[in-house]
Amino acid sequence: MNYSNNNISNRKDNTMILNGQGKVTAIPDIAILRIGVQTTGDNLTEVQQENANLSQSFLDAIQQLGITDIKTFQYVVEHLYDFENGTRIDRGYSVRNIYEIHVSDMDIVGSVIDTAVNAGANVVDFINFEVSAIDMYYQQALNLAVQNAYQKANSISHNLGITVNPIPARITENSVAPVPFSAVFSTRERTAVTPVEPGTQDITASVTVEFIY
Repeated sequence: MNYSNNNISNRKDNTMILNGQGKVTAIPDIAILRIGVQTTGDNLTEVQQENANLSQSFLDAIQQLGITDIKTFQYVVEHLYDFENGTRIDRGYSVRNIYEIHVSDMDIVGSVIDTAVNAGANVVDFINFEVSAIDMYYQQALNLAVQNAYQKANSISHNLGITVNPIPARITENSVAPVPFSAVFSTRERTAVTPVEPGTQDITASVTVEFIY
């Protein structure tokens, strides 16, 4: 993003170029889970059928929690083998079926994970925490960054004894909107609901402002 004040672009004044930083802290309100089933065996048809049965079992279970935003993320069939003394030994097949699940109620994220695992899922890849209104928070951070640069300009002007307020002639955006935070989870035996804490996400912005005075 670049902004120029055309009304003053032709003025021959003193200039100062300053950087501004802005930060807004937001609480994620969306969780994106990738959960699935991996099965292995000697007969590919049987391995695929077992995988399909377990996948449908855990999908039915989490849908009973009100989860409907589900899509296939990955489906991989692999032929497994090892080499011993230069000879290839067949180890059967592996089928991996991963689903992407969006959860908007942060209070039930742990229950969704546990329900899926208890119903047959044996792969929990990771969870992404996202802020749905990320653009709104980023715009707020940008505004704070511009204000920060303006405060610096005013402070410098005051210390130099300049009586005219600095005027922003050009604003350059140096930052980009943030990417979602991700955390890795592994499956394990559970005796209680898996604790899931989304924490907070700092959304920052940076600008360079050219002032005239």
